[in-house]
Amino acid sequence: MASGFFALLDDIAVLMDDVAAMSKIATKKTAGILGDDLAVNAEKASGFVSSRELPILWRITKGSFLNKIIILPVAFLLSAFVPAAIIPILLIGGLYLAYEGAEKIYEYLFHRSDTKLIVENIEMTEIEMLEHENKKIKSAIIVDFILSIEIVIIALSTVVGKQLYTQIAVVTLVAILATVGVYGIVALLVRMDDLGFKLIALSKNRASITKSIGTGLVKTLPFIIRSLTIIGTIAMILVAGGIFVHNVHFVHDLFQPLPKILGELIVGLLVGFIALFIFKIFLKIINKKK
Repeated sequence: MASGFFALLDDIAVLMDDVAAMSKIATKKTAGILGDDLAVNAEKASGFVSSRELPILWRITKGSFLNKIIILPVAFLLSAFVPAAIIPILLIGGLYLAYEGAEKIYEYLFHRSDTKLIVENIEMTEIEMLEHENKKIKSAIIVDFILSIEIVIIALSTVVGKQLYTQIAVVTLVAILATVGVYGIVALLVRMDDLGFKLIALSKNRASITKSIGTGLVKTLPFIIRSLTIIGTIAMILVAGGIFVHNVHFVHDLFQPLPKILGELIVGLLVGFIALFIFKIFLKIINKKK
């Protein structure tokens, strides 16, 4: 009896070692998309009143966990029974990301003044503020859903052929680490200014290293947020372009001579602006009918 118990413990230890080793490989393969996920979500979680940043980020994080709960079992079932459906789902997600990125560029180029007025409008009513928050949260959760699909599929590809329980353990662990890691870093970023002000307060306005660090954090945060807005938009376009380049043969062959990142950027922009153009025509037709 005792020997059987210790043999079971040994099997569990071996399984955990295998899961840890394969999780490390899967995490390395998803590192690029995690970087994009971080940039996109940091941009989505910024731009709120300081006191609302963490509650809003927590709502987005809960949405991200819900996304994983939905995606993981579906991904395992599709991988086992309908593997051909995975690529079309990825392409639909890529189309949405490309559209989001193209829309941001379009709004910046042609409606920049309107956007500034909205962002700088401090006199929002409580209802308007809630609507603004809910809109950004919804957008962040949708984008997270698409990026989560990409993360799960990439992680799943590293354990193809393994036992189902190993696949479940590895991919679930990577998904959890992705959510905790990304949103943990985002939380630190959006609270940089608060830490800076606390360090300045501790220095009691005297010249010191603490005050210098605090001042540096406060002054650096706006630059980081603006940079993440740009990086997040580019990241969405690159992820979308990468999905089409890696999963559509004629697109891959057409852009293969170009450097990888340039090809993905061009494809993402083309797909995004075509989708945006079609959507705007559709809206005009609907408005004319009304």
